[in-house]
Amino acid sequence: SNKRTLRTLFRPAALPPPVISETSPSQRRLLAYHRDKEQQEMVNQLLIDRALEVYYVTVDEKDKRDAAAPVIELPSTQKKVRKPLKILFFQAEYFFLKKCVQSNPVVPIQEQWLRSILTMVPQALMEGRDRKLLTKDLLKEVVRDYEKSMQRCVLRRALIRPDIKELDKLEEEAPLPLLPLGLDFSSTWCDSYIKAKKEIMSTLHILHPTMKTLLDFGYTAFFNFLVVDFSSSRLKGPVDCRSFKTDASLSCSKAEDEIMNTWYQRVFGHFTQSEALDGVKLDQIESFYTCVTVLMSNQLKELLQRTTEVFVRLFDPEDRSHLPLFKMDLTFDENRMEFYPSLEDLEEAILFVVDCIGQTLQNFQTVRAWQMGGTETLDAELPAHIVQWAKSTLKKSITDNLEGPKGHFNGYVESYGWLVDGTAEERINRFVAEQPSFDEYT
Repeated sequence: SNKRTLRTLFRPAALPPPVISETSPSQRRLLAYHRDKEQQEMVNQLLIDRALEVYYVTVDEKDKRDAAAPVIELPSTQKKVRKPLKILFFQAEYFFLKKCVQSNPVVPIQEQWLRSILTMVPQALMEGRDRKLLTKDLLKEVVRDYEKSMQRCVLRRALIRPDIKELDKLEEEAPLPLLPLGLDFSSTWCDSYIKAKKEIMSTLHILHPTMKTLLDFGYTAFFNFLVVDFSSSRLKGPVDCRSFKTDASLSCSKAEDEIMNTWYQRVFGHFTQSEALDGVKLDQIESFYTCVTVLMSNQLKELLQRTTEVFVRLFDPEDRSHLPLFKMDLTFDENRMEFYPSLEDLEEAILFVVDCIGQTLQNFQTVRAWQMGGTETLDAELPAHIVQWAKSTLKKSITDNLEGPKGHFNGYVESYGWLVDGTAEERINRFVAEQPSFDEYT
């Protein structure tokens, strides 16, 4: 047909045939060229050269320090040479990377932190021109330490230190402490927390309401109570050692009876009620009563320990306002002057009070033994280290407080002792035996 269409008017363009030519060797070498490979080879060569330089310098310094030592030749085999070169390569590479990491900028310390540090310094220490300059220097030191610490932490997180012993000698700073172990929040904790809380509540009997009640009983009965109280003994005047020991024994006995009739009865009265064991399972009864026994024992021990400490403080040489007064006589018997009671008896009477306190409250029956008809008693014994501390402190205090009486006694003996120890009688007898004439003394 004679119809004209776009297809007949515009014929498809004919593309030129592809030019096929072979690449020359120089073109192939140019296409295969990579700049990063050349740079990597250059860096490796620099590291090797630097490692060899460090190695030779180290060997020279060692030869200079130890000239008498025999010269150690380098190994001749290739297998033995590679190992030190490899170690030196790692050392040089580590120090190079370390320097790169340390050159990175560090987040500066906030001004608010520095102001908070200054608020902790008393204002009197910051007054004056010299103090202000000193404050600036100290703040600069704080900033330097902060930046150094941050650099070390960044270095530790960014770079792994190779395990090479030679680095310990080349490192100028001490190694960083181990990182603290943080909490793991990778899994949900709510369910495990609730489960652990229920388990603690069911097994940790000290959280039981009965234990709180026992603590209240103990606080009410013991917070201002002492088994022995000699704080007002000085107001009563001097007392002899025998009366002092008797008063201590009677006071301990009265205190034991009072505790038995008040605190002890309240505790046992509470366990006669049904709510005392609410929530305690049958298989936990024994452990529950064990917890009760330990709590009661600790309350009695604390009372005895506090009484002992108060008694020891009465003999403090620096505070004699409550120091007890003792009757002591200076006697003369069988041509001998001495104190009565002796200093040893006085010390024994004072230490007797510590033993008397430790022997009190030792026969209180446990709750479980009372219920089951047993004979087990509460462990209310004073700890051995408390007894040892109390006696050693009292002995030293007694020695310090008796320095005055001892000095008076020694002065009295030096001045008048010769009249009673036979010296005066001997001199008189010698004078009579000589039979001097009256003219010799005129």
